[in-house]
Amino acid sequence: MKSIQLQETGGIETLHQEGVPRPEPGRDEYLVRVHAAGINPLDWLICRGMLPHLLDTDLPWIPGWDVSGVIESVGTNVTEFDPGDAVCGMSRLPGAGGAFAEYTTMSDDEITAKPDSLSHEEAAAVPMAGQTAFHALYNEGGLNTGEALFVHAAAGGVGHMAVQFASHTGARVIGTASGRNEEILRDLGVDEFVNYREERFEDVLDGVDFVLDAVGGDVLERSIEIVQPGGVVVTLPEPPSQEAVRRYQDENNADVRFFDVIMDSDPVTLQQVAAHVEAGVVTPRVSDVYPLSEVQDALDRSAEGHVRGKLVVNLSEATDD
Repeated sequence: MKSIQLQETGGIETLHQEGVPRPEPGRDEYLVRVHAAGINPLDWLICRGMLPHLLDTDLPWIPGWDVSGVIESVGTNVTEFDPGDAVCGMSRLPGAGGAFAEYTTMSDDEITAKPDSLSHEEAAAVPMAGQTAFHALYNEGGLNTGEALFVHAAAGGVGHMAVQFASHTGARVIGTASGRNEEILRDLGVDEFVNYREERFEDVLDGVDFVLDAVGGDVLERSIEIVQPGGVVVTLPEPPSQEAVRRYQDENNADVRFFDVIMDSDPVTLQQVAAHVEAGVVTPRVSDVYPLSEVQDALDRSAEGHVRGKLVVNLSEATDD
């Protein structure tokens, strides 16, 4: 089968298309024929050797975590899905991966039924970003109706889904992005828009209940300034130190929390996200689709940032065994 393999953790340029044997599912696994795979920052970060603790397997290795496809065959111990069923999901970490190939193996707790309303390309854009947004808003942040939520990078993969979830909840949604994204974000549910290229958000906002920080760095520090006493900041890129968390609490009465989709994703959240998608609450936006042979270009584009919605790899045209 066709696959994209990481030869060494020296960068995206070490990825190469290779023919490899089709994997065999274990007793507790499904063999999934991959129709589309989502692109995530995690992909290029690992390729560049920036997250070595998540790569617990020998090279060469097939990256990719977000999958939409069809069950090809089933192990003897799994009964939830049958051959021919359309599914989507996310491989667990550390290790795993395998989405950038014609076939991959996945377990019961990594997949759910693909929403009928979505194409495979759209469904591949959902698992990691959707789980991150949902878990950060509700499990970590406890978002409620009527609260003011400020979403950084609101047009990005996680951000554009968080905006839709929050709008459905009845929150007042404020989003930051470049000016070219204002119209689409207002269509998705943003009530107030901040163009980060023209103004600093801390100069125009104050007293928000909840900040979702998908950027990190000094954005976290600056976000503390706009949270009202007792407010919450959920940050995604990296965990703040315990010392910083205590300082934010003592000096600003702000509760700073970290959510790590890499280690804390779960089948219940995946199913909840899929149900919201099927109900029309959330619609993933796919900005560009790449063939398997152009995965390097897709990862380069992701690494540059400023992607609207999600990038996806289409494998439905691959025919090799």
